Amino acid sequence: MSRMKPLATPLLLGFESNNSVVTQIARANDGYPPYDIERLRETGGAPERLRITLAVAGFSESELDVSLQANRLIARGKQTERSDGDFLFRGIAARQFQRVFLLAEGMEVLGATLKNGLLSIDLVRPEPAQVVKKINISTAQ
Repeated sequence: MSRMKPLATPLLLGFESNNSVVTQIARANDGYPPYDIERLRETGGAPERLRITLAVAGFSESELDVSLQANRLIARGKQTERSDGDFLFRGIAARQFQRVFLLAEGMEVLGATLKNGLLSIDLVRPEPAQVVKKINISTAQ
């Protein structure tokens, strides 16, 4: 019995390439670090703004990387193991992570800030232009 792919429906034409992206994202996100996604208040007719906040306590700015590849926002962190110190107990392990967010068409990343162990990434979703295109119908001969 074959499994149906998440986007394998006749109503989603042209989304076949997104299937592999969705599968990659599902594998890449293991639950660490925890994150919030919040909608920021709009003023007037401003486009919708979103903020992704990741809990990255113990990471410095130089150990974090945020990049945009096609429509994927990728946040990475890599800590190096500290060799100094004489630990009686070692409960805070140096670890690395990669958290991937799939962005809708037209989403823009405004910037990222690190404050008090929280990495915040601000995004804006511009209002899509409502374009109506008339399709001419010809008669078959």
